[in-house]
Amino acid sequence: MTRARAGQHFLTDRNLLQKIVSGLDPNPNDVVLEIGAGRGALTDVVAPHVFRVIAVEADRRLAFELGARNAERGTSNVRVVEGDALKLDWHSMLDSSAEVPRFKILGNIPYYITSPLIEKALTPPLPSRIVFLVQREVAERLAATPGSRAYGALSVGVQAMAQVEQLFVISAGAFQPPPRVDSMVVRITPRADPLVAPEDVPAFRAFVTACFSQRRKQLRNTVAAALGRPASVAGTLLGGLGLDPTARPETLAPVQFARLLRAGSGL
Repeated sequence: MTRARAGQHFLTDRNLLQKIVSGLDPNPNDVVLEIGAGRGALTDVVAPHVFRVIAVEADRRLAFELGARNAERGTSNVRVVEGDALKLDWHSMLDSSAEVPRFKILGNIPYYITSPLIEKALTPPLPSRIVFLVQREVAERLAATPGSRAYGALSVGVQAMAQVEQLFVISAGAFQPPPRVDSMVVRITPRADPLVAPEDVPAFRAFVTACFSQRRKQLRNTVAAALGRPASVAGTLLGGLGLDPTARPETLAPVQFARLLRAGSGL
C-alpha cells in the first residue's frame, strides 16, 4: 500500500505480524512476493524464514527507505521493487529467483484494489499459497457460501480457483492511522483441480459477473442475458443440468456455474 490518503494503514504489532506470517506457512525454500511492503514491518518478520522476499511498494519514498535500511543492515534476501503492483509483471520479477520452484504471495493490501489484486494473484503460474490482510467485509465475501447475503461474483470467481480460509480478525485500532472498518487475514490456496481451465478464466469471470448483475432475477433470465440467448433456450439448458430455471443466481455453487458455462458454450 502507499500512504494513508491512498488507503494505507500501517500495522506494527509484532504478535499480529507473526500470526500473519504463520498463516503463510513459510519454508526456507520459498520465494515470497510481498504486495504493499510499506515500512517493512511484515517484510522484517517473514524474511528470516524464507529464501527470498520480493517486496513491492508503490510509494517511492517508502520503497527507497526500505531499500536503504535493508542495505544498511546487510539484509541480502530482500529485493525492494518500486511500482504499482497491478501494473508490474509479477512473474518476470520471480524469474530472477528461478533457483526456487515455488513461490507464495503475502500482503497487507489496499482495500480499494483488493479484487483486482486477488484476480492477478490467481493468474497462472499460480503461487502455492496467498495470505492477504483485507477488509473484513471483503474476506466474508471471498469465503461466502451459496445462498448467503455475502455470496456473489467475487466468491464464485475465487472459489472456482482456490480454497479460501478466514484466519482471524484484526480490529481497526491495531493500525496507524486506524481505518474505519475491521480487517481480516485470509488464506487462499490454489486448487490442484481448478473448476475452470486457465484459458477459460476470463470468460468464466465475465459470465458469473453478468449473472450476478441481475441477482434478483430468475436464472433463466440472467443466464439468457449472460449467454446472449433466448430465455427459452436458457431454461432448457438449465433443466438439462438439473437446475431450477426459476432459482436465483446466488443459489448456485461455483461448480454449477462452471458446468453451466461449459454447457452454454456449446449452444
